[in-house]
Amino acid sequence: MEGTRLSKVSRLLQKDLGDIFQKEGVTLFRGKMITVTSVRVSPDLGLAKVYISIFPTDKKEDVLKVVKEHTKSIRHELAQRVRHQLRIIPELAFFLDDSLDYIESIDKLLKS
Repeated sequence: MEGTRLSKVSRLLQKDLGDIFQKEGVTLFRGKMITVTSVRVSPDLGLAKVYISIFPTDKKEDVLKVVKEHTKSIRHELAQRVRHQLRIIPELAFFLDDSLDYIESIDKLLKS
């Protein structure tokens, strides 16, 4: 069960990472829209698993690769934003959130 502190830190990271992707997405990711769908933080606040959704969905593996290449700069920007709230900035691990693709495929099946 996730504690109150972990959920607050998760929401803080999700909000700030969303802002970072919104501002940096124009230059780094060539017009792809990246949404942070959820963040799961380890109990010791040392690791944050960040689940992202990418639109448009073509070549999303390539965009994820670019995000992983820029993890260090993204973490640095995050540290600048949350340095007064968190003592330790967690390591970031990015994963694709394919729940929207799953919902879309179910919707197509229901319509046919």
